Amino acid sequence: MIQQLTSSEQFFLLAGPCVIEGEQMALDIAEQAMNITSRLGIPYVFKGSYRKANRSRIDSFTGIGDEKALKILRKVRETFNIPVVTDIHTAEEAPIAAEYVDVLQIPAFLCRQTDLLVAAARTGRMVNIKKGQFLSPDAMQFAVQKVREAGNDDVAITERGTTFGYQDLMVDFRGVKVMQQYAPVIVDITHSLQQPNQTKGVTGGQPEFIELMARASIAVGADGLFLETHQDPSVAKSDGANMLRLDLLEGLLTRCATLRRTINQLSK
Repeated sequence: MIQQLTSSEQFFLLAGPCVIEGEQMALDIAEQAMNITSRLGIPYVFKGSYRKANRSRIDSFTGIGDEKALKILRKVRETFNIPVVTDIHTAEEAPIAAEYVDVLQIPAFLCRQTDLLVAAARTGRMVNIKKGQFLSPDAMQFAVQKVREAGNDDVAITERGTTFGYQDLMVDFRGVKVMQQYAPVIVDITHSLQQPNQTKGVTGGQPEFIELMARASIAVGADGLFLETHQDPSVAKSDGANMLRLDLLEGLLTRCATLRRTINQLSK
C-alpha cells in the first residue's frame, strides 16, 4: 500500500478523529475528508483508534467497545472504498484488527516492542510506526528492520515530535530526511503540537500552529501528513486540545496542495 500512497505527486493524508466515538461522526468525517482529498488529488486513509490504551488518567475515555468500533472502521472502509488505519497495542491485537483495517499503526511509546512489530508485519497489512518521543531519527531504522525481516516491506515511519522538557514536544525537521533513508515518512502535525504531562492529567495542545507545522512538513519533503480532526474538538473525547476543526480541513489541505505543486515545479 505504501507504494500506492507515494505514487502521487501530492503528499498523502492519514486523517480522522482520535478515537471512534460513534458511527455517524466517523462517517461524516470520512465523507468530508474524502471529498476534499479526491478534488485535490491527495491519496487518503481514514484514521480512527478503536481503543485508546495510553491515557493519563484512569477515568479518561478509552472507547465504545473494541468490536463495535472496529465494525465502524470497516463500514467506513466499505461505504467510501477508502483504506483505514487504527492503532494496536499488543501482539494479540494485530490479527484481530487486521480483519477490519488496511494499516496497523504502532503507537510511539511502543515502537521498540519487537513482538508487536513482528505480529503487525506478519498480518501482511501496511505498518505505520510512530517514532518514539525518546528516540533519534536514526534509531528508527531498527524498528523498520524488524518489520522487514518479518517479511513485510509495506512500512512507513511517522514523526510526532521529541520530548522537550516535561511538557512540550519539538519537531526536528532534519529527521524527515534522515528517516527517509529507511522508509517513507509521515509527519503527525497535530500530535506534534501536544503539551503532555499537564498537572490536571489532561494533555494540552497548540492547534493554532497546525498550519505552520503542515506547511513546514510539506516544505521539507514529507511523504505524508497525519492529523486528527473533529466536528467540534471542544467536546472530543480524546485529544481535543490539539485537533483541527473539521471545517478548517479544506482550506488547510488546499494551501498545502498548492505548496507541494510549487515545490515540485521548482525541483524540476
